[in-house]
Amino acid sequence: MPKGLERFGKVSYTSESKVADFVKYLEEGKVMATRCKKCGKLYFPPRADCPECFSDEFEWVPLSGKCKLITYTVAHFAPTGFESDVPYVLAVAECEEGVKVFTRVSKSINPDELEPGMELKLVPIKVDEDKYSFELQKP
Repeated sequence: MPKGLERFGKVSYTSESKVADFVKYLEEGKVMATRCKKCGKLYFPPRADCPECFSDEFEWVPLSGKCKLITYTVAHFAPTGFESDVPYVLAVAECEEGVKVFTRVSKSINPDELEPGMELKLVPIKVDEDKYSFELQKP
């Protein structure tokens, strides 16, 4: 099994998964989802198995990154390992492909500027020397 998810996010963990290539794609500047080859359902973050039809056959699909903000909140308290990040904004946005994402909003965006329905872009980011994630930024 390929490894790779130990390089995702701020706090490391080790994982073996069929979707570990997700981090490789982030490193290449691509935000990728998976699509079930049997029923066609699209998933982000990627899944190796489809909860709709239980198929384990999937293909990687690039996301455009174009999103609309649904809702958000400003976190003033954080879990262990993220204390130095507060305050930060967490949001739910819908990508033009139809998947919803739950992620951080870039610190370059003032929370007072955020409004449901506003256009944002889901982009890969480097969070540490060899760690990657994704966030919402202005288009």
